[in-house]
Amino acid sequence: MPKYLMKIKYDGTAYHGWQVQKNAVTVQQTVQDALESFLKFRPSVTGCSRTDSGVHAKEYCLHFESDLNISEQGYVKAINTKLPNDIAAYYCKTVSDDFHARYSVKSKRYEYLFFDGETRDPFYSKYSWHINNKLDEKLLDKAAKEFMGKYDYLGFCSAGSSVDDTVREVFYAGVNREGDLVKFYIEADGFLYNMVRIIAGTLYYVSVGKIDVNDIKNIILSKKRENAGITAPAKGLFLSKVNY
Repeated sequence: MPKYLMKIKYDGTAYHGWQVQKNAVTVQQTVQDALESFLKFRPSVTGCSRTDSGVHAKEYCLHFESDLNISEQGYVKAINTKLPNDIAAYYCKTVSDDFHARYSVKSKRYEYLFFDGETRDPFYSKYSWHINNKLDEKLLDKAAKEFMGKYDYLGFCSAGSSVDDTVREVFYAGVNREGDLVKFYIEADGFLYNMVRIIAGTLYYVSVGKIDVNDIKNIILSKKRENAGITAPAKGLFLSKVNY
């Protein structure tokens, strides 16, 4: 049966993350429901990442198998008629049998949005963390770059993770400003449970003087969660790029 790679984007506000859960609405379940409605069978849908509850995606990749005789763009059009307004497909192509949406990934890129306007903005309230004090984006950029390299990120992983290998390589990390939005970008070969949100929380601690930039490397090397910053709210986090 042919295998397809599909790319979707979604607002994660109403969902308990990607992965199917009992008694909770998830993105995976919603995508399966939409595919089933026109394929007339329930396909197995495999995603590129287990995004948390409330996290968004500008580019999320998944694969499924189907022998329905329609074009690749036909799948995009068909599923979009069945998906809710907060999820949309925009790309589909046939891939080889050995392609895997999760295990074939070479790197993923996330972005985290801070908003430091004087008053809250209703257009950003669902998609950013409102910080009451003005952020120094140059200081945060310097702090973010301390995370670049290959390290054991055990101290930047929330309890409950079942991963044995906690070593990850961060290829790029940086911060820039666009008006009242301060954007943190990070790309790596993989991420631990809540890793990006904990790094974002650590940058926040740098901004308020609770952590010094020069201490970040030692915090990483300590591998102790209590030495890092808080876990930033999920609503500011976006999966923005998946590389194969």
